[in-house]
Amino acid sequence: MEYLIFFAVVLGVNLMPAFGPPTWSIIALYTLNGEMETPLLVLTGALAAALGRYALAHATRHLGTRWLSAETQANLAAAREALERRKRNTVLGLGLFALSPVPSAQLFEAAGLACVRLLPFTAAFFAGRLVSYSIYAFTAEQISATSLGETFREEMTSPLGIALQVAMIALLVVLARVDWARRLGLNTRRGESEG
Repeated sequence: MEYLIFFAVVLGVNLMPAFGPPTWSIIALYTLNGEMETPLLVLTGALAAALGRYALAHATRHLGTRWLSAETQANLAAAREALERRKRNTVLGLGLFALSPVPSAQLFEAAGLACVRLLPFTAAFFAGRLVSYSIYAFTAEQISATSLGETFREEMTSPLGIALQVAMIALLVVLARVDWARRLGLNTRRGESEG
């Protein structure tokens, strides 16, 4: 029964178009305060989140086809075609998105409006959330077993923690240096826009 209640809570939160609490925080709360098995908690949370976001995207798609102008729908179709043409970039972007803790409601709403194929999109989200929710649940377990200060000190001084921080900073620098407009073909003549 606890798992069904947890599933319903996570599903409801992920049906919200905005301002819902992040699912990882619900998982951490249940991990810290409950007696539920962590692997099953993570699987249930990822499944409920994926189903909620899938339903949100479908609802947004339905509303978009009824209420958006023909011009807006044509713009969204062009965006979908550009996205689908660059499969490798799409997979990379989905992978980064799926593993990150950023809010996903608006991305699923955009996917719904653009009529992107939702099953692969949702499957990537589910797979990524399995990984990220596992990390959050494991961290919450560790915090519940030790003092908070001790846990933070260990993470800040561990070689793996330091290496991960350095790698993420390097990745941020690389991402900031990429000329995304040129790579995406949005601005083929840079001088024209600057001049």
